[in-house]
Amino acid sequence: MTTDTISTAADTPKAAGFVSSRRWLLWSGIAALCAWVLVPIYLVALGALGGRQGVYIWPKTGLPTGISLEPFILFLKTEGVVQSFLNSLGAAGITVALSILLGAPAGYALARYDFRGKDSYRLLVLLTRAFPLAILALPLTVSFIRLGLYDTIVGVGLIHTVLALPFAALVTQGIFLGVPKELEEAAWVFGCTRIQAFFKVVAPLALPGIVATAVFAFVISWNEVFAASVLTVRNRTLTAYLLTVLSESPMHYRFAGGLMLILPSVVFIFAVRRYLFAIWGISSK
Repeated sequence: MTTDTISTAADTPKAAGFVSSRRWLLWSGIAALCAWVLVPIYLVALGALGGRQGVYIWPKTGLPTGISLEPFILFLKTEGVVQSFLNSLGAAGITVALSILLGAPAGYALARYDFRGKDSYRLLVLLTRAFPLAILALPLTVSFIRLGLYDTIVGVGLIHTVLALPFAALVTQGIFLGVPKELEEAAWVFGCTRIQAFFKVVAPLALPGIVATAVFAFVISWNEVFAASVLTVRNRTLTAYLLTVLSESPMHYRFAGGLMLILPSVVFIFAVRRYLFAIWGISSK
């Protein structure tokens, strides 16, 4: 037996132990992350569906007892809840559509073209988020009243688009940088125009990242409360409505409102999960 063979035989258990340790750390991290996300959702659901007992019982039980949909149904029957829920969906839909329609072309331009002031432009895009929304509340309110957008879902959607658009442009820039330019050039050689090459070659490859950008825009709009509270009176989104209505409500009704805010985001992310998994090369049916 040669020296190299002896060394290899000695290193094999160490290598196997190292791989096992890395695998254990990986699964531990995944378990911790899942617990970080799922445990709060579980506790909110327990408080929403368990009534007063589900809110105040301690210690919390692993398998809840006395779960009833009645508190959640009563919450849904509260005047204005369903309408504010639909308002939130409308504002989020406008935000997602405009963020992709405006942010994706901007990200593509940043990724594919070199122009004077490109770096300054990217910095200015980020600086748009440096101004607190509270500073702009009064001029925005006056402008929206003059334009007829005050107390409308379109107005709220436009403000949420402004909040999501900088990140949409920068995120999609990174996505398009990951698509080799040579693929577009090959499409040009075979007779495609720039627009045809984009939709036939670039867009399908960048779709998972674009969907992730859409999820990001949806979550920003769905959770935003300040602009929705300032710019609406009757047509409030769900977050703004709950902020004003549930301050004096019983605790389990507040948990029902929290669950109402969580579920649409979870459902939306679950619906597009296969595109999100594709970013990391994970297949999902």
